[in-house]
Amino acid sequence: MHPGDLWDFDDPAGSEQRFRAASAAAEGEQRGILLTQLARALGLQERYDDAHAVLDDLPPDGSAEVECRLLLEQGRVYRSSGDPDHARRFFVEAAQVAERAGLDELRVDALHMLALVSDPAEQEAVIERALAVAAASADPRARDWDASLLNNLGMTHADNGDFRRALVVFEDALAARERIGDTGRTRVARWMVAWALRNLGRHEEALALQQALKAELVALGEEDPYVDEEIALLQDVSGGGTAGP
Repeated sequence: MHPGDLWDFDDPAGSEQRFRAASAAAEGEQRGILLTQLARALGLQERYDDAHAVLDDLPPDGSAEVECRLLLEQGRVYRSSGDPDHARRFFVEAAQVAERAGLDELRVDALHMLALVSDPAEQEAVIERALAVAAASADPRARDWDASLLNNLGMTHADNGDFRRALVVFEDALAARERIGDTGRTRVARWMVAWALRNLGRHEEALALQQALKAELVALGEEDPYVDEEIALLQDVSGGGTAGP
């Protein structure tokens, strides 16, 4: 069983219960893997002491995957609880363990987390490293990390005020999402493209994309306040100036 099969990141409490039940029925390496994900679910609920307690009692027992996941989740808990500097060393070590063991998915994940705790000047290089690992991997789960990594890279460019580069990367992220086939996340990727277009002053193109998203959401009986906000901003724009984010 891959732990991703039990995850619902929109429902960490429900995920916690699934990982508790699955880990109680598992043994050896599989139990260790599941317990790291239990700790992650606790961390997402901001139950940091509980998450640390699970991880502190979990020895790797000679498993490279458990060791790597243990380091990853320790780092995530430290970052989420407000100590990104301490988290950094765990992500560095997790990436090293994963590289030695040929665990591409976990190596990409560790590099992705390392980028999040790196200085802005370093972030692009770390994300590019992760993208290179994903692109070269035979593991489809590792390859599918490209969509998230490209979104993060686009945000790095956007944070630097370079929306032209951001747009190119967001378009690549959209193509990756379409390849993966997750319709909800594909809509988010389309929103990011439209957001970059607005910030480049290409308001008609941005509005057309946001209105198409709105029409899809209406047909599904769903709402997205971010889509509504962008449509309102674009409808209020006059002239060709660049709107703020």
